[in-house]
Amino acid sequence: MLSGAFSTLGRYWKPLIGIALTLFGAATLVMIAALVVAASAVATHWDELTSDSPGSPDAAELVPLGIAFGVLMIVGLIIYMLASAVVQAAVPVVLQEAVLGRPLRFGEVWRRAWSRVWSIIGTVFLTGLIMIVPMALFLAGFTGLMIYTISLGDEDGVVPLIVTGLVGVLIVGPVAVWLWVRFSLAPTVVVFEQQRPVAALRRSAQLVRGTWWRVFGVGLLAYTLASMMGFMIQMPFQMAGALPGMFDPADLDADPSNGTIIAVIGSVMLLSFLSQMISQLITAIFPPLVVGLLYVDLRMRTENLGPVLAEAAATTLPEQYGPPPPAHV
Repeated sequence: MLSGAFSTLGRYWKPLIGIALTLFGAATLVMIAALVVAASAVATHWDELTSDSPGSPDAAELVPLGIAFGVLMIVGLIIYMLASAVVQAAVPVVLQEAVLGRPLRFGEVWRRAWSRVWSIIGTVFLTGLIMIVPMALFLAGFTGLMIYTISLGDEDGVVPLIVTGLVGVLIVGPVAVWLWVRFSLAPTVVVFEQQRPVAALRRSAQLVRGTWWRVFGVGLLAYTLASMMGFMIQMPFQMAGALPGMFDPADLDADPSNGTIIAVIGSVMLLSFLSQMISQLITAIFPPLVVGLLYVDLRMRTENLGPVLAEAAATTLPEQYGPPPPAHV
């Protein structure tokens, strides 16, 4: 699976990296623009808060700052969620053509991925909701019991209740993981089979049945490798962003102004955005690519998909591109 993922990424890096870089780059630019607008909107209040005037700032002075950065977080969440959904839909689109050995242009990837993006969002939302429900019910019940025990003044019953809660977490956690693995193929099903979210979840559960441990192991390895690569990419940027904090202004015989402080903070945030975007290229492409190959492999094993793919490649591949590669890639 990993070899096939790297091979596919090597052959189709232009549409994969291109669409991810375009989307996450645009999302980062929008976030930077929103940050500039938010900073401009609260500049006066920032000067008041950082001035040397005695007394702590009033709550009314903090409200604009809270609203500005709250709106910024919401905008960022929506933008990155939409960009991630398009990339998650684009990976199976590229994989569909990769298993047939056909070339694919950027515009075609964008058109087909955008047509399935809302189904992808719905599928991811339903999967997350299904995973959260058992944990939310457990936490609600545990919190209720804790409040009830404390209200009775039974201090001796608190410790056993905490132990029971830890045991419950150890039970509910694996259930959430089991559900995640069971529905992990749903985004790929949405693109490959043009299914709606609920039907895609059912189809994923059908394919995973009997091979849960294999899907879990391959998926865990893919996400672990992607996280490690993303961390290694982010580390130099984080170190560069931490450099200003290593110097004491007193040692430099300087008294930085508010503008200098804001510039330093802005530079650190800019480096953080850039490192996050570069890391996101890996974490957003590689795991879905491995999961997509796992979906194809499971269909080959259980539904005899191999001959169908070979026949499709033989009948649709243009002659100028030569013979198709093996069906596993």
